[in-house]
Amino acid sequence: MTVAYRPSGTRSFRCRQILTAATALGSVAACFNLNPAHKAHAQFRPQQIQLNPGRTSSPDEPATFQADKVDYDDNEHTVTWSGNVQMWQGDHVMRADKVVYDRDTGVVAARGHVASIQPDGSVIYAHYAELTGAMRDGIMMHVNVVLPENGKLAANGMRRTGGKVNDMSRAVYTACAICEKDRSRAPFWQFRAFNATQDIEHETIDFRDSYLDILGIPVLYLPYFSITDPSAKRHSGFLMPGITPHDRYLGTYFTIPYYWVIDDQSDLTVQGLFSTKTNPQLSAKYRNRFNFGYLNLQGGIAYSSLRSDSYTNDFGNHVDGGNGHGMQGYIFANTQVSISKYWRAGANINLATSADYMRNYRIQGYGADTLSSNVYLEGFGTGSYSRVDGQYYQGLNQGVISNSDLPFVLPRYTYSFVGQPDALGGRFSLNTTDFNVIRSNGTSDMRGQMALNWDRPFRNRLGQQFLLTLHLDSMVYRARKLYQQPNYYTTTRSNTSGQVLPTIALKTNWPFVRTFEHGRGSQLIEPIVQAIYAPNTGAGANNFMPNEDSLAYEFTDSTLFSLNRYQGTDRLDGGLRGNVGVHANWTWDGHEVDLLAGESFQEHITHDRLPYSGLDHTASDIVMRGRVSPNQYFNFTARMRLDPYTTKVNFGDALFSAGVRHFRIRGGYVYEPVTPYYYYVSNYRSNSPVPLYSQKTNELSGGVSSDWDNWHVSAFARRSLSRKEFVSLGGDLGYNNDCFGIDVMYLKQYTTIGGQQRNSSVLFTVSLKTLGSFGVK
Repeated sequence: MTVAYRPSGTRSFRCRQILTAATALGSVAACFNLNPAHKAHAQFRPQQIQLNPGRTSSPDEPATFQADKVDYDDNEHTVTWSGNVQMWQGDHVMRADKVVYDRDTGVVAARGHVASIQPDGSVIYAHYAELTGAMRDGIMMHVNVVLPENGKLAANGMRRTGGKVNDMSRAVYTACAICEKDRSRAPFWQFRAFNATQDIEHETIDFRDSYLDILGIPVLYLPYFSITDPSAKRHSGFLMPGITPHDRYLGTYFTIPYYWVIDDQSDLTVQGLFSTKTNPQLSAKYRNRFNFGYLNLQGGIAYSSLRSDSYTNDFGNHVDGGNGHGMQGYIFANTQVSISKYWRAGANINLATSADYMRNYRIQGYGADTLSSNVYLEGFGTGSYSRVDGQYYQGLNQGVISNSDLPFVLPRYTYSFVGQPDALGGRFSLNTTDFNVIRSNGTSDMRGQMALNWDRPFRNRLGQQFLLTLHLDSMVYRARKLYQQPNYYTTTRSNTSGQVLPTIALKTNWPFVRTFEHGRGSQLIEPIVQAIYAPNTGAGANNFMPNEDSLAYEFTDSTLFSLNRYQGTDRLDGGLRGNVGVHANWTWDGHEVDLLAGESFQEHITHDRLPYSGLDHTASDIVMRGRVSPNQYFNFTARMRLDPYTTKVNFGDALFSAGVRHFRIRGGYVYEPVTPYYYYVSNYRSNSPVPLYSQKTNELSGGVSSDWDNWHVSAFARRSLSRKEFVSLGGDLGYNNDCFGIDVMYLKQYTTIGGQQRNSSVLFTVSLKTLGSFGVK
């Protein structure tokens, strides 16, 4: 530290001295070598100091001071700094109007606007402070502490010990903002305690003989209460418990979670659930993040005393109850590890003993029909991707689908490659998906598949854009039990089959573009024509080939110009066909209108294609799409497929959103005459009617939301028009600010599991910032 002193006379000198807590301030006298009658005035210019929160201050570390004025009193053995005093030692920084150092006692006394910055980022304000031992020991009067996460702590007095423990008397803690107009006004919530201890080393704040005040009114007395210091990012301890007064299956129940920080990269949360209607459940969640991947494990176990009644499902089948009784459990696990810069492996395991158990104990995902698991190895290269995996499916809702109907896939291999443009200006790509599917009840088959593709784009002087595509699909199968689901071939039990389908396609777009409104708007009219030729194979349905990935056929605006409109490759579109469409777009001053209409024409009609495919005639259904976005307050998108022969709509959906800054309304509609899922439970090849297969999906959904200052409200509903019942509905009302939040949520789901469905759920949640959330359902 460089000290400059210039007395009233002409004598001046400079002295360089490093100060420590043991010798520092006393050695100033030797440096100055002044007459005790003189008063020294100095400007201290410290060097820049880099604070390190992870380092502990030592009493022998250099101390640095800066002040407008310094006085030395040899009689009192004191040095006094005044005027914007700043003091550094180790990781501690202190500012004050006046600081006095007693050489005999080693005590630093600070007065007036005392502020001490701590290594964890918190700031302590006080009227008066006496510190020693590198500012790690001492007392403070009229203390206010500003903590991370907007936490605030105040006390009449505080004693610091070793820089690790702060003992406070008459302490108050809150995360609410203090009223600027009336600082004596009580915040929304606060903890008042006779005394409190802040353990900096263990990152806790303990309150003894404390009250929880709401709006200044005591509502809860706690002899002892402990919270995690807001400066702690992760800290072991009990989390906020939850209580539910009434539940259809559990009765009154409450949960007690405990969070354990194992190390810097892993933690464990253990939770006990205790209810009045059944036995307790113990669950846990383990998380680990490491340099080359991650691991998440979640599971639970319980001995359930609840029994489910037998019932008859929608297909008329009798289903026994009782799946959720006795020893029950679940495990959800996912992991991923990087083997090298090109390869990684992972697994997603999801298993449960029954859907009834998941429903009864409110385990996430209980409304699904299946739980899926897989293990995989995948690699990435320049323009290529490779993956090998195994898949397993567990049926949850046995009233809809049983485990014996679900496939076990081991292995499945996928490879994709896209090359660079070649000498002819085209681009080659290759794709393959090969698998072995095993079913107890249903078709088991193996498939080898490969698709080769070559695209060559070009254009002419008229602005027409062309795309020439040469495509080749090839598959080979070995299948057993083809007479069972999902194929239902009546006479075929086992078969080896395959197909090769070459396809050539030429697509042309001819965009006509003009500007208007002095260049601020643009208009696009784009006719699109595509010709496709492939041998007519009748979609492969008559070759006794299994079908695993093409159970649904989608002919909409999004697949109008696709070579194959099946979802996979077990079934392929063949024959000579042409697709035409017109695309139009207007954009100006933030407004947009986009339209598309098209139709497909085929030489050969595949009569055994899925019902309502839209391709039952030479001229297909007309597909249309429209998007209107006139401004930021409204947008609308709709799609439909119209039968030109009967003028009936065979498919349609629409979405809209409208609103202003603090209010918005959304809505949607979908209509589909076929539910392809029921392939698994119905023989769609039989002549007998299959009402569930042809049941219409006709749903309407909508929602509204609003926010204003700290308030928010929302509501939603989804109703099946074909079944004349709601699917789900709910709403949320809440208030949040910088110190607390209140939310009231309502949810009603109509999903039936085990012949039963839950009642409505009401969740009331109160969150106190830095403390956590608690609520009732």
